[in-house]
Amino acid sequence: MTLTFHWFLPTNGDSRDIVGGGHGMPSGTAGRARPASVAYLGQIARTAEQLGFVGALTPTGAWCEDAWLSTAMLTEVTERLKFLVAFRPGLLAPTLAAQMASTFQRLSRGRLLLNVVTGGESQEQRAFGDFLDKDARYARADEFLHIVRGLWRGETVDHTGTHLRVEQARLHRLPDPTPPVYFGGSSAAALPVAVRHSDVYLTWGEPPAQVAEKLDRVRSLAAAAGRELRFGIRLHVIARDTADEAWAQARRLLDGIDEADILAVQNGLRRSESEGQRRMLDLHGGSRDGLEVAPNLWAGVGLVRGGAGTALVGSHTEIADRIADYHALGIDEFILSGYPHLEEAYWFGEGVLPILHERGLWRHPDGQPATEHVDVPFAGAPGPRREPEPAAAH
Repeated sequence: MTLTFHWFLPTNGDSRDIVGGGHGMPSGTAGRARPASVAYLGQIARTAEQLGFVGALTPTGAWCEDAWLSTAMLTEVTERLKFLVAFRPGLLAPTLAAQMASTFQRLSRGRLLLNVVTGGESQEQRAFGDFLDKDARYARADEFLHIVRGLWRGETVDHTGTHLRVEQARLHRLPDPTPPVYFGGSSAAALPVAVRHSDVYLTWGEPPAQVAEKLDRVRSLAAAAGRELRFGIRLHVIARDTADEAWAQARRLLDGIDEADILAVQNGLRRSESEGQRRMLDLHGGSRDGLEVAPNLWAGVGLVRGGAGTALVGSHTEIADRIADYHALGIDEFILSGYPHLEEAYWFGEGVLPILHERGLWRHPDGQPATEHVDVPFAGAPGPRREPEPAAAH
């Protein structure tokens, strides 16, 4: 199996600096210069498609545009790219969600992937009219996915549960193909639901040892349930021709973060009910120091952004090496992003993907011949090439 790569659609706006938001935090940045218009998001989507990404994750929450509506519009300006739509089961009736997915599949010609998000912050959920606590939200998601899976199989579903009830629910037209379900979660309440219903279990970008421990736990639960899952990881990325250039960009992003913003965001995120968010916070502790938490794994994004807070930082070859390390643990799908999302897609797509192709780990989904590795000098005219000096420790 070759690796699958997805990009990210910044439906809360984009910038050359880190754009915050997520897990109940409002969207913010030092300069959010690119609004989330169809024109700009379409530019990112078409770029991802051309470079060889299979899909694009679209987030959910009060801090960004609606994922269903945004991606439905973007199907008209792309040809192959799939859309990994994040949605919250508690905000949609299961029969309606199953019908929406079926419609999306028909009208997009099978380009829907679904990311189930239970919602990690009760305060934000209550703003949408959802007053269940975290464990109850996972229990409801379990019922929700049981109903939806039955409907997708063409069954007439009667269900009376603790949280959901449907009678004689049936779809008149089934989705073809059935959209794969992506599901994350690190808590005791999340893992059994993920094992029962997900096709791809997602983790955020923790150091490899922590990822390995989590995947082993999920594998054991899945084996006990008679299921075998695929695994994916969510990371940011800063890939450059040399390690020094990549770490210089990481430092530039860090320099653009105000100390007051770090304090405010960290205070908000410490109130999060999400176990995954807690694990992200533990990587950096709210400090600018010691942010390289594993080789080429930088936790600086998480200082002002909820959710995925780590980035792979390094030369194209180093990034390819780290991806191979995660793949050796069992990760087959990588959901990536970077600031700005348009330029960083090119850095990764033209710098890292050809290396992975040469190693037999990736091929373009359109069957296009792989391009040779190229340098991507965005700023200024290229000067004479010279051998890079050995990278200093970061």
